[in-house]
Amino acid sequence: MRVGVNPNKFEDVSDGGYLHQVIIPVYIPHQEGYFKDAFQVLKVCLETLFKTVNSATFITIVNNGCHETVVRFLDELFLENKIHELIHTDNIGKINAVLKGLTGHKFKLITIADADVFFLPNWQNATYDVFNALPKAGVVGLTPQIKMYKSKSSNVIAENILNSSISFMAILDSEAFKNFYESIGWGNEYSDIHNQMGLGIKMKGVNCFIGSGHYVATYRSDIFDRIDTFVRGKKVAGIGEDYIDNRALIKGFWRLTTQQNYAYHMGNTISPFIKTQLHKESNEVTMNDDKSIYAINSIRFTTSNNLIPYRFTQFILKRKRFEKYFLSKLCKDKVMLNEFLR
Repeated sequence: MRVGVNPNKFEDVSDGGYLHQVIIPVYIPHQEGYFKDAFQVLKVCLETLFKTVNSATFITIVNNGCHETVVRFLDELFLENKIHELIHTDNIGKINAVLKGLTGHKFKLITIADADVFFLPNWQNATYDVFNALPKAGVVGLTPQIKMYKSKSSNVIAENILNSSISFMAILDSEAFKNFYESIGWGNEYSDIHNQMGLGIKMKGVNCFIGSGHYVATYRSDIFDRIDTFVRGKKVAGIGEDYIDNRALIKGFWRLTTQQNYAYHMGNTISPFIKTQLHKESNEVTMNDDKSIYAINSIRFTTSNNLIPYRFTQFILKRKRFEKYFLSKLCKDKVMLNEFLR
């Protein structure tokens, strides 16, 4: 029988002072074959995360069916208060693991990252700068990539096509750009022009590229005001990833990426490039600023009932002739433009 009154019965739920959540689903079922070095990659990922986040950051790790050695490691991190929430589950797929991390919280921003991300100093500050300068920013990635504007970002172009905000911008870190495509197995199988420039937008003195990848990106929490409890599809790619990637467009927000590179994709091995970066960063602990996140606009956009302009823009961008016409207004160098469109 119950004796007395639960002392928490009338306590208000508190956010603990945290404003920014980082969710990382982890799936390392064993340490053989493809997953041979995955545990070491995870350790580097979390080490760089701990070094670079501010004190207003709540870290959630979802053990999505890991090997017992990895589980023990994560348990220790939780007991040491290095991570704030540790969720254990079977392998339910990346997106469903992310949904578990989202449930029960309300933060201003949510970063969703793979377990092979190498976080660089000041990534949070750079992210906040984009959100503060562009009120309709809904997703902010950290790694510039090729032609991101063609994927679920037609609203950014449709809403700015008649002003001078959109232009070609320089890739500021060509070495990091090359590393990303080497990390996903592309090598240098792309035109070198993409290593020099991309399509971006500038507002209030802040430059960013249009579009975003999804191996690491920060989302405005309004995007997840209503979420499903289960998404059916592939465990890693396909419908699951689209479920999250489409939400910004549906809500009327923009997908963007910082102009400077603020994260490396490691893949399933620690490459010589990453080892060099580890040595370079080993003595640097650059915490992000706690202040700028407070200024982030909490504008809420209702779900758009009229996606026709965006769908039309998306249709246009998928047609080479029309895409070339649009981009020719931004780039007068025909040789360079033709190379970019290849």
